[in-house]
Amino acid sequence: MTGADAIHPDLKEASVFVTGGASGIGAALVEGFLRQGARVAFYDRADASATVEEMEARTGNRPLFLQGDVTDTPALMAAIDTAATTHGPVTVLVSNAADDTRHDAQALTEAEWDACLAVNLKPYFFAAQKVAPMMEAAGGGAIVNMSSGSYLMGVPRLSAYVASNAAIMGMTRSLAREWGGRGIRVNAVAPGWVMTERQKTLWATPEGVEKHRQSQCLPELMHPEDLVGGVLFLTSNAARMMTSQMLVIDAGVSVTG
Repeated sequence: MTGADAIHPDLKEASVFVTGGASGIGAALVEGFLRQGARVAFYDRADASATVEEMEARTGNRPLFLQGDVTDTPALMAAIDTAATTHGPVTVLVSNAADDTRHDAQALTEAEWDACLAVNLKPYFFAAQKVAPMMEAAGGGAIVNMSSGSYLMGVPRLSAYVASNAAIMGMTRSLAREWGGRGIRVNAVAPGWVMTERQKTLWATPEGVEKHRQSQCLPELMHPEDLVGGVLFLTSNAARMMTSQMLVIDAGVSVTG
């Protein structure tokens, strides 16, 4: 049994919105919420029509797929409105969409820097801003911002991405303090190196993977499903007094505290 198998009764029928839910960690999170009986909408620029059918077949619960780019703020706001109209006011937001393309810091251009933050930081704030009134009117809600263990470790060739994820944690703490009185909890999750298809295709060389595995306390490689239990916990009443925190799920690579 894994954390993804735990049942949180309060998540049944919850209106959940996930960005970047078509593949990788995001798809695992969408399916995890579907298994809880939640009403799930997810937003992604990739066509996820086939994914919707597969998820419904596996869980008996059909998600609402809304296609668009998180860098298009008006489109993202409209998608959240559509989700709220279809499923009720959003009370669980998981901002997950990200782009961890590697780059040489010396050669990074201003346009590339701006493009990185446009994906990895800006949508996190405006999605939270959009759902906050819905959550307050509903009596409360939970926001989980997916950060990255890369910023805890200062991983090279990811300077703009690492900066974005450090900012996500700062923003998480600020919003948690500002919105706690409105019944809104805001937390972050920092995954380690998760073996998504993207990672395996682009960067996970046998040598690199083995070196990273040796840096973990736990010997098994991480997979998208390993993030589901922690996110479900943070969005459920099991974590009702937990806010302004970062949950590090990285098999013990980082040391915090």
